[in-house]
Amino acid sequence: MMLRAAWQGVGTVSRGTARRVVMHPRRVFSSGKPDGGTIVAAAPKSWWTSPEWWGAAGALAGWGMSGAAIYDAYTKGPEIISLNLTGVMLVYSSLFARWALVIKPRNLLLSACHVTNVIAQLNQMRRALEYKLAQGEDNEVKEIAIKAAATGVAGVGALAFGPKTQAMLVASKLGPISAISGAAAGPFTVHFWAPMSKWLISGASFMDFDRPIEKVSIPQYSALTATGFFFTRYALLVSPVNFVLCSVNIALFASSGYHLTRKINGDYLHIGM
Repeated sequence: MMLRAAWQGVGTVSRGTARRVVMHPRRVFSSGKPDGGTIVAAAPKSWWTSPEWWGAAGALAGWGMSGAAIYDAYTKGPEIISLNLTGVMLVYSSLFARWALVIKPRNLLLSACHVTNVIAQLNQMRRALEYKLAQGEDNEVKEIAIKAAATGVAGVGALAFGPKTQAMLVASKLGPISAISGAAAGPFTVHFWAPMSKWLISGASFMDFDRPIEKVSIPQYSALTATGFFFTRYALLVSPVNFVLCSVNIALFASSGYHLTRKINGDYLHIGM
């Protein structure tokens, strides 16, 4: 009688054990707990709603960026290296190596790929600077050095004064300002600054809008385009949900895909040329 009632959608409690039975579309479980707790079979998770699946795909695309930098170091000359994009990617991978460790669920594969990418991009930066100096382009090298120093100072300042500033703003009860300051993905967290660094990648890509196609790296821009695609979905499945990260990956997919299309068309298709 108990199982029949459960299949009809009616919970039944036995007198002696206070055992609760609940209906499930396919199975009925009795917890057998004195407190009447229930156990319900979880529905199988779809790949579309799985942060592990999208996180692994995004991490593999990230490994593609690291692999592209290593591949270009061995097969391409330093003249194709974009100093703007390389500098931004150093900041980007440093932040995302940390971000991948603090989200839920953690993504160790993604963190490892960004640590690798930092090392690979440092090597690319070294090659590019040595080439610029050999070509007598000292002014451009000085500009990069100034930008790097400013970025370093800003980073140290954020680490030193960020927590105290956040605590002060939250305690001040300034309405929306305090709420934003204390948000899980607010401006005092890596959840905010990691996607903001990705906006810099999209910006660098747009700044190189008319970059000669012979200086566009197919491996690098293929990896960037794939990263934009996978992270657009992944950003909505992690905790905390990150709408800033979702929006920037849409832009990254568009900008990197544009350069990749130009390169493939110029080298292989020759449509409209």
